[in-house]
Amino acid sequence: MNKLILLFLLIFSTLNFSQTISREQQSMLSLSGISVTIGGTFPLTGSFPALITERVDQFVTRIYNEAVSRSLTNVQDEEILKKVKEDLSKYSLRGILLKRSNGEEITLDLEKFRLLGDFNNNPYLKNDDVIIFPPYDIERNFFVIRGAVNRPGKYFFVEGDKLSDALELSMGINPAFENVKEVLINRLSYDGQKKEEIKIQLPNDVELKRGDQIIVESNETQRKDFYVLILGEVNQPGYIPITKNTTKIGDVIKLAKGFTKNASLKRSRLFRGNSITPLLEKQYGIKLDDDIVTRNQELLEKMVDFEQAMMFRMSNLVEEDKYYFETENQYRVLNEGSAIDFSKIYDEDSEINNFIVESGDVIIIPPLTSTVYVFGQVANPGFIKFVKDKDYQYYLTEAGGIGKYAEDEIMIIKGSSKNWIPAAKDVLIEDGDFVFVPKERIKSFRTTAMEWGGYFSIIGSIATVILLIFQITK
Repeated sequence: MNKLILLFLLIFSTLNFSQTISREQQSMLSLSGISVTIGGTFPLTGSFPALITERVDQFVTRIYNEAVSRSLTNVQDEEILKKVKEDLSKYSLRGILLKRSNGEEITLDLEKFRLLGDFNNNPYLKNDDVIIFPPYDIERNFFVIRGAVNRPGKYFFVEGDKLSDALELSMGINPAFENVKEVLINRLSYDGQKKEEIKIQLPNDVELKRGDQIIVESNETQRKDFYVLILGEVNQPGYIPITKNTTKIGDVIKLAKGFTKNASLKRSRLFRGNSITPLLEKQYGIKLDDDIVTRNQELLEKMVDFEQAMMFRMSNLVEEDKYYFETENQYRVLNEGSAIDFSKIYDEDSEINNFIVESGDVIIIPPLTSTVYVFGQVANPGFIKFVKDKDYQYYLTEAGGIGKYAEDEIMIIKGSSKNWIPAAKDVLIEDGDFVFVPKERIKSFRTTAMEWGGYFSIIGSIATVILLIFQITK
């Protein structure tokens, strides 16, 4: 059904609407006395009224918008809307023939007019003008221009096009590139099996052929927005400009005017690339562009999914292991680069001081907390003031003691590494650490009975097998 509707709309959009001129158009025609005809490959063909003050581009745009409006009036389906709009846009702004009633013929390039403002390509209309659009087959009638230009892309080819036309349509050499002196034209044979390479020294000009692929040659400029974002306890947080592959973390800290007295170097982290930035927006109040956040998040998810698929392909993981592996792999991607020990940053020969940063890296310098966080099965979970040389039992006492259902295996989670260590007297408690008291698993009679029932079932089965073997071997 949708295909029938789409077919109807496409046919409707190409009909000659000159027989259904509205009252407004009739009024325009009576005032201006100008009639202009559109023919060839255009969404709406026929004769239409025009103002004597209208140029070709203004008139064509008006008629095109009318064609789109009429074709989409009653369309609700998003897929059909998209398809109709795509089909209506398939016409060329280049190689347009304007025929005057006196026999004069002018070839127009409205794309050049729109880009360069050349009014020779956009004259005023006259009565009985005929505008003929060329057949549109950009898959065969095209040239491509890439490299050091402002507007690289694929363009409709018109007979007589030269290299200079391609440079005009691509809006010239991009001034960011230096010493642009040569153009390489790649030209395939008719059967596509052979390629001719033609080198042109600028500003020389040559005639192009259909299908030419033009490369304006230049080494890629490395004058780019290389930066590191540093947040937290530094004197001048924010974006720090860096060089490509040569700036050290020590240099970044100097540019940020050093750490504040409240900086916690043990818990400082470097996050590699932009994958982590969306997760930092809320915590540090940095407003990131929504498109960047979405794009980074999508890229991160795709990267993790692809890597996991590649890893699973050759793995021996059973189903129970997969969830844990996925969690660890996501953590690995987010945490890449964060194992660096910032506490040695003041040693100019240290690995951390000489670590090379990359553009998009994010450095977080958190504040000293002066607390230890105690949670789980304790009477009053929360932050406890850090006291040097006190063991975990001191903090449990300060938190009101452990609860009735606390498990024996209390864990200390290190604030710097997030490593879990079984609590013991000799474990040093540091600023920012966590003490976690797990809850003992309470089993009901039903749960215990089910577990023991399973064990007895297994034992019974084994006993039966042994009995059978004994009887067979008797």
